[in-house]
Amino acid sequence: MSQSAQTTAPNNPASFVALLPLFVFLSLFIGAGVYFQSQGVDFAFYQLPSVIAIMPAIILALVLSKQKLNHAIDTFIGGIGHSNIIAMCLIYLLAGGFAAVAKATGGVDATVALGLSLIPSNLLLPGFFVIAAFIATAMGTSMGTIAAVAPIALGVADQAQIDYALMAGAVMSGALFGDNLSIISDTTIAATRTQGCDMKDKFRENLIFAIPASLLTFVAFVIAGQGQAELAAQEVDFIKVIPYLTILVLAVAGLNVFVVLTLGILLAGATGFITMDYGVIQFGKDIYAGFSNMQEIFILSMLVGGLAALMQQQGGLAFVSKQIEKLIARFSKAQGEASCRAAELGMAGIVAVTNSCVANNTVSIVVTGDIAKDLAEKHGVTPKRAASVLDIFACIIQGLIPYGAQALLIASTFSITPLAAVSHAWYCMILAAVAIAIVIFRKRH
Repeated sequence: MSQSAQTTAPNNPASFVALLPLFVFLSLFIGAGVYFQSQGVDFAFYQLPSVIAIMPAIILALVLSKQKLNHAIDTFIGGIGHSNIIAMCLIYLLAGGFAAVAKATGGVDATVALGLSLIPSNLLLPGFFVIAAFIATAMGTSMGTIAAVAPIALGVADQAQIDYALMAGAVMSGALFGDNLSIISDTTIAATRTQGCDMKDKFRENLIFAIPASLLTFVAFVIAGQGQAELAAQEVDFIKVIPYLTILVLAVAGLNVFVVLTLGILLAGATGFITMDYGVIQFGKDIYAGFSNMQEIFILSMLVGGLAALMQQQGGLAFVSKQIEKLIARFSKAQGEASCRAAELGMAGIVAVTNSCVANNTVSIVVTGDIAKDLAEKHGVTPKRAASVLDIFACIIQGLIPYGAQALLIASTFSITPLAAVSHAWYCMILAAVAIAIVIFRKRH
């Protein structure tokens, strides 16, 4: 959801009824997923597109609105057109364009080769965790990372006689580490835009959680390491890795994300012009293909922004905030640090429950963004901290649900069950423990 969407009428008092459209959306999305899973359909929770599942919810929200129909539609369109939603969608397009061009020009393969050339033969499990983590941080997508790395990891696991579930867990752990931390990940885009903070600030805040969790995960995979294999010498084309390194450095340095991603696209295209037979027309086609890859999350973000505006106008978001406020008051009588801590746990809980329902970490952040921002403002949680908490706990749940896209993809690659894959996604488990401990014990200034 967007930062308080503009509406054409003042908000109504808190109302549970105003939340019914959201429940319709979740019921359709989850119900379809459960049904297709019972039928043994692959990627069951992705058979009914989320942008279709939300349409009946929008219609119901318009029907429930106490505004005249034309005014209710204006409220809906105002939510879609909110500056945060539009900025989010434009960033999605640029991120998709960069990912597509970098892949087409060999950037992904070059980055994988670089990682393989650096792995010692007796550290294959932690090595693949690090490779997947770096690639996902550079690419901004856990799914793209798993698709690129998992087939190679499978071959290495065969050669070194490493348990498939362990290797799958190492790759999945690294992929989710990078997806959560990356400047150009759609989860980062959603979290920072809904909470109103800079990406570099959220990145630095995330490091407080991610560094200890990743180090513990690395050690765990070192201890669990089994078998070894001499990997074939890899020919690394460093020039194709440059676009990834460049956007990481520029984004962390604080350059505007639109400029960073545009430069990334141009650099990725330039590496193709220099190193291979890659023409301007193909460059344009790949950019458009990247835009197309972002179609579902692009459209869904706009529609959720409109639905959020309707629910906000009708008092639905006020109702949720009031219930969370009651919980915070119950567990935190004091003000200051205790109130701030309780609010962060409230944000963590609501995004975790939502992600468990929709099996999509980006969607869960978009859906809960407004509520989290309201809690943050009331209890003195900084925007970067709110964005970090949302992204981290959505990432944790995404890596632990066997019906999530990441688990389904890696399970199909390794021919294991999704449950076996998530049971070895140790980074998500360790991150959960680390994140809860930091939220509870960290001093606030």
